[in-house]
Amino acid sequence: MSTIEEIRSRFQHDHFATDTTGIVIDSAEPGKAVCSLNLEERHMNENRVPMGGAVFTLADFACAIAANGCSERKTVSQNASITFLAPAKGKRLIAEAVCLREGHTTALLTADIKDELGTYVAHATVNGYVIS
Repeated sequence: MSTIEEIRSRFQHDHFATDTTGIVIDSAEPGKAVCSLNLEERHMNENRVPMGGAVFTLADFACAIAANGCSERKTVSQNASITFLAPAKGKRLIAEAVCLREGHTTALLTADIKDELGTYVAHATVNGYVIS
């Protein structure tokens, strides 16, 4: 099983999620991952709440870690949807992703995004396609 340092190293080239957006991989185990994002001015929209794209990127990246972090298989997003439930009230978003089903060619993952105050911000569903 890969250590968290090995997983972070493997995903260091996912520059949009890690460098541009600032997402951190907090934990990973087979089929599960927790990633977080400290909210900054650059993540906010005109309404002073996190931009939907920032929340979606966090959900998508957490699902990528859940699908690929501890596996030699390569799974990519085939379809994704997100439901925004409430604006974040805190200063940090946390995404908990779980692989619900992993088949030979497809996978189904979900991610729940909350802030550190417990506000349930969004729920995402990702259908993955196994490319190797």
